Amino acid sequence: MAFRKANLEAFTKKYGVKLSFMSPFLKACANALMDQPVINSVIIGEDIIYRDYVDISVAVATPRGLVVPVLRNVESMDYPRIELAINALAAKARDGKLTPADMQGGTFTISNGGVFGSLLSMPIINLPQSAILGMHAIFQRPVAIAGKVEIRPMMYLALSYDHRLIDGREAVLFLRKVKAGVEDPTSILAGV
Repeated sequence: MAFRKANLEAFTKKYGVKLSFMSPFLKACANALMDQPVINSVIIGEDIIYRDYVDISVAVATPRGLVVPVLRNVESMDYPRIELAINALAAKARDGKLTPADMQGGTFTISNGGVFGSLLSMPIINLPQSAILGMHAIFQRPVAIAGKVEIRPMMYLALSYDHRLIDGREAVLFLRKVKAGVEDPTSILAGV
């Protein structure tokens, strides 16, 4: 949140779009998917296909319902490219101009029920993908920090995944990597 606040005005002025919370989450997910490639993989017949690219399906609410357009090659995008692409896809979705190709081929999905105030949900996997991340509302909560109770902004994340392919260890390592990338976006720039 501090990173966003510090860069929001300059980012908006330079790129014409706001720096939202979605670009750090998308980039953190892409980074974590490259680190835990089984979560970005898929079962096809008897084979497991591991992908070396990250195409993230992003759930977007429209007047006619939820659609899930795909942001392609997120692993190679920076925050400005992610924000511009999200805005372009959201505008296409709102205007009813998404094509089937815009919504096919995602390797992982992010659903943000938090924009509607959801505190926690269990998202359903968007087949044939193997996992989906549910983001939820950010609320001030009491947490223990260095032995003291402090109020901090907190968000719950929910990862649904195919247990035929992904075990709990990999899922937790993925979530920890996402958390680290969102809490400290510079960690992604540092390649850690």
